[in-house]
Amino acid sequence: MIFGILGGLGLFIFGMRLMSEGLQKAAGDRIRQILEFLTNRPVKGILAGAGVTALIQSSSATTVMTVGLVNAGLLTLSQAISVVMGANIGTTVTAQLIAFKITQYALPAIGIGLFIHLFAKNKKVKLWGQVLLGFGLLFLGLIIMKEAFSPLQESQHAKDFFVFFSRQPILGVIAGALVTMLIQSSSATIGLTMALAAAGLVDFTGAISLVLGENIGTTVTAQIAAIGTNLNARRTAMAHVMFNVIGVCYMLPLLYLGLYQKLIAFITPGVTLQTITPQNILRPIANAHTIFNFFNTFIVFLPLIGILERMTVRLIPGEPEVAGGRPIYLEKHLLDSPPIALDQTTKEIIRMAGIARKGINEAICGFIENKSSILEKVASKEDAIDNLQKEITQYLVEISQRDLSEEESQRLPVLMHMVNDVERIGDHAENIVELAQRKIDEKLPFSNEAISEIKMFYLKVEKMIDLVMEGLSSGDVKKGEEALKIEEEINNLQFKLRQNHIERLNEGKCFILS
Repeated sequence: MIFGILGGLGLFIFGMRLMSEGLQKAAGDRIRQILEFLTNRPVKGILAGAGVTALIQSSSATTVMTVGLVNAGLLTLSQAISVVMGANIGTTVTAQLIAFKITQYALPAIGIGLFIHLFAKNKKVKLWGQVLLGFGLLFLGLIIMKEAFSPLQESQHAKDFFVFFSRQPILGVIAGALVTMLIQSSSATIGLTMALAAAGLVDFTGAISLVLGENIGTTVTAQIAAIGTNLNARRTAMAHVMFNVIGVCYMLPLLYLGLYQKLIAFITPGVTLQTITPQNILRPIANAHTIFNFFNTFIVFLPLIGILERMTVRLIPGEPEVAGGRPIYLEKHLLDSPPIALDQTTKEIIRMAGIARKGINEAICGFIENKSSILEKVASKEDAIDNLQKEITQYLVEISQRDLSEEESQRLPVLMHMVNDVERIGDHAENIVELAQRKIDEKLPFSNEAISEIKMFYLKVEKMIDLVMEGLSSGDVKKGEEALKIEEEINNLQFKLRQNHIERLNEGKCFILS
């Protein structure tokens, strides 16, 4: 029985992950774009979060993605809260799918999905094969779990335990939260709950309390994702916790009074509270999960989204960094005044260069200190830089369509080159991260002399970036001349350091793979 439960749960989670990863890869960047551009109003943000989660079958993936977008400055705190609220609705699709009892199609889905994944030539078609394979494995896992629980139906001790458990919804909530925290998948907990209920081991009240608990447990994933991120990203994760915990707290009294159970039985066709049995319990459980999240989102928290935002700010105080990925100087109303618009563009490029400088700094620190936690911060900087490149380029295109003087026309291509050059700095930071991660993973040793030279070399590069930014900001040509001198020093130093490295290799001081 234990093997059946572990294996079934493993298949369920593995299938869910295969399906989720396949859908995310097949959808490409569209998911991110949906979250970025459909969140200007809370209702749109909720619908975007629900739609993306229903598609990729993982509220955790959506919330982690949202935390990442906030960290990159591509979403504001209020936008992110609405997406996270929507993710809770989207995740109820899993329970509804299970309630349709389409488990009989598990084996055909596995066979067809694997065939497509192995033999399809087109990469996207292969990914859709992976999705179908994951879908089949998910339901096969559910079948195995349900069968594994069947011996417990004959055990009086098991029945007594689950009866006591069902009479105390608070225990069900705690158990549901702990299991979800442990296996990091609310969908898996729902599958487990439905298997228990279908085996007649948990009654309707106990099943609802477990499902409410998974709503709390699933918030842990976002909290883990928020470690080491910026202030607003951490606040997004906290808003997710508060949203679910408050919802469960006001729902518990209704559960103890039996009011929520009566409501679900009333809205579920073909059943009453007295006629819910292990044979027909799946649909009421799925409906209880869906109704709770719909009510909590649209009726309770949508009107209070501003209050929820203020509460998270109080719980996690501090001044957030200016949103990195969103331009702050590119004002559309200034486009009809090209000289001012070009000055604003220069300010935005300087700000973009500052983000790139931080990215390079974090990449080098992670390389030298062997810390993956520092390296992980670079990805959000790269996201912000890529977004700023698009925004600044579009702004420059709009300036070019105005009536420009000769001097202004000459400035345009220069600024365009600057934007692309800064974007390349971001790419280089990512390249250093890849090397640093390889150094960490393969435990590659570097001699003290090598590390010392890398530090010295980086300080030159950092000084050069600072001079360029100062020169751009003040218009001081001398700063540019100083930067060019350092560039010459860097070229000479590069040659010298390569020679030093070869000498150390010959002397056996350095490891060749390093």
